[in-house]
Amino acid sequence: MMKPINDRVVVKPAPAEEKTKGGIIIPDTAKEKPLRGEVIAVGPGKDGNKMNVKVKDIVLYGKYAGQELDYKGETYLIMREDDILVILD
Repeated sequence: MMKPINDRVVVKPAPAEEKTKGGIIIPDTAKEKPLRGEVIAVGPGKDGNKMNVKVKDIVLYGKYAGQELDYKGETYLIMREDDILVILD
């Protein structure tokens, strides 16, 4: 498994929507990347600051947040904790 350093977080993005609410199928080229995902791994923090997110948190992040990484056939995002906008309950 991945072990992020400093204030980095590994997020598994939620899958993109395949259909609209009306049932129209969205082609791959028109799908927007999801802005929500599940935290998979959390670094120890930076400069003595504790991390606010934890593994299994569902989070929302900015549209251009993070660096995409393909690892063992799965796509993940590696981002700073500051790129996370909100933790959902």
